[in-house]
Amino acid sequence: MINTQVHVRKSALNEAELVELPLAPLAGGAVRLAVESFSVTANNITYAVVGDGFKYWDFFPAPDGLGIVPMWGHARVIASNSPDIVVGERIYGYLPMATHLDVVPGRVTPGGFLDTTDYRQPMSPVYNSYTRLASDPEHHPDREAERMIFGPLFRTGFLIEYFLRGQDWFGAEQLVVTSASSKTAMGLASVARQSSPGIKRVGLTSRGNVGFVEATGLYDEVVAYDDLERVPVLRSVSVDFAGNADVLAGLHRHFDAALAHSALVGMTHIEARSTFGGGDPLPGPKPVLFFAPDHAVAFFKAHGADDGGKLVAAAWHEFLKATEGTVAIELHAGLDSAREVFLAMLAGQIDPAKGIVIEP
Repeated sequence: MINTQVHVRKSALNEAELVELPLAPLAGGAVRLAVESFSVTANNITYAVVGDGFKYWDFFPAPDGLGIVPMWGHARVIASNSPDIVVGERIYGYLPMATHLDVVPGRVTPGGFLDTTDYRQPMSPVYNSYTRLASDPEHHPDREAERMIFGPLFRTGFLIEYFLRGQDWFGAEQLVVTSASSKTAMGLASVARQSSPGIKRVGLTSRGNVGFVEATGLYDEVVAYDDLERVPVLRSVSVDFAGNADVLAGLHRHFDAALAHSALVGMTHIEARSTFGGGDPLPGPKPVLFFAPDHAVAFFKAHGADDGGKLVAAAWHEFLKATEGTVAIELHAGLDSAREVFLAMLAGQIDPAKGIVIEP
């Protein structure tokens, strides 16, 4: 049996190729997954851009100098040496840009399991967790595409809102997000509308995306980057999803002392990404990196797996209602399509109104 993978050159992300490798015999206690589907989003670009610094390349090993970009999606068990997992079962979780993955299930419950493969243990358990769809509160058989496209990004938005609300929004009156068309920003805006309706939501985006962002209805105000001066200087919290140093600097200069907190999350503008430090000091508070896996661990420690999962699921289903029809889902067959879409996403050529799902 052959495992087809997309290998990306770490030093030149626009170089990617398909590679076919023979699958080794299934190890004791292991389960073999056939990847059914995954989405390619700006989130995957972030994984690649910061792959070495945050160990995203370590989840699915590749030859030296190359990496396999992680994806979120669905898979089916096609072989099992685990007494707890049967052939035919479907799961959702962190998958490679590939056709197959072997995992070693541990801490198995009716709702899911952890992959206990040795090389994955240094990484966050958030990425090593797989849900069993038969008892997953977030799963809806008719909305699997939306979950792959929005789900991981929505959860990051959920955790950002949970953190900011726990800090009483640092005394702010409004939330200002960059890259407001991004799916993580939309998730944050949706949860803020649900849980913190007293906070004004302002979305910053490129001029060409203003119409799309306004159509989502998730923001109280949508403003193009070069119209930032239109945004009232109120005590604010900013969440930067773009990673564009010039945009971040402009935002800090505009709000200055009125900026109560500045969070950095992801990098959708690869051509102008900031370095998360260095350069001239910015006015206002020092930007702070928001690393979602750490916040996820804290959230589920506080609420427990079951109750925490129900809280996320309730907000998720409301988000699905709010965003229904805002993104046109495109299905692409074959792993080479994943390679092509990844390169197009890297080059900023994918319309944010499209959600792309790959079926390898």
